[in-house]
Amino acid sequence: MAINEKTAEDYALPCGRALEQVWERLDAVEAGFGDEHEVSCPHCADARDSLLALRAVTRELIDEPDPTPPDLVGRIMSAVRAEMRRGHMLELSTPLPGAVEISEQAVAAVLRFAADSVPGVRARHCRVRGVGTGPDGERIVEVELSVAVRFGMARVNEALPVVRERIAAALGARVGLVVERLDLTVADVYEDNAEGNR
Repeated sequence: MAINEKTAEDYALPCGRALEQVWERLDAVEAGFGDEHEVSCPHCADARDSLLALRAVTRELIDEPDPTPPDLVGRIMSAVRAEMRRGHMLELSTPLPGAVEISEQAVAAVLRFAADSVPGVRARHCRVRGVGTGPDGERIVEVELSVAVRFGMARVNEALPVVRERIAAALGARVGLVVERLDLTVADVYEDNAEGNR
């Protein structure tokens, strides 16, 4: 099994701050205790906005009646780091003046969690792309998601529609987006005792 030797510097923002540091300082900055860099840096502000949105959505998912994985935060942060490319921002619908945006990778992390909540399924790669606005002002996206299924899983054809339902529900109820197309691919098989494949 390969050991991940990446350090915080491997996940640095263009300004040089580590994504982990921005995550750890979310509450302090929100409480008005940010340092001069944190207050003025647009890169840190963008990362903070995406992480705050991700944290809010994650808290809502944790409140769901289904049990959540014990390593939820670690897995979501791993997903965010895995797609550290800045990517595009998605504008969210809001009744208030001004714009609200969330990064595509933050939305992808939420969708991976939604797929992971289906027994026997583990999300792999996820790509979210904004494609426009619907007739009622809703923001429309396309999603490409690849998953791994548990070795020996008897009813893969029954699990995949559940993945589709949870992706659509997470986008609509948790993020405020509408999925126009979801390309779902089974790309891998994992074994329960193979932690490295999760």
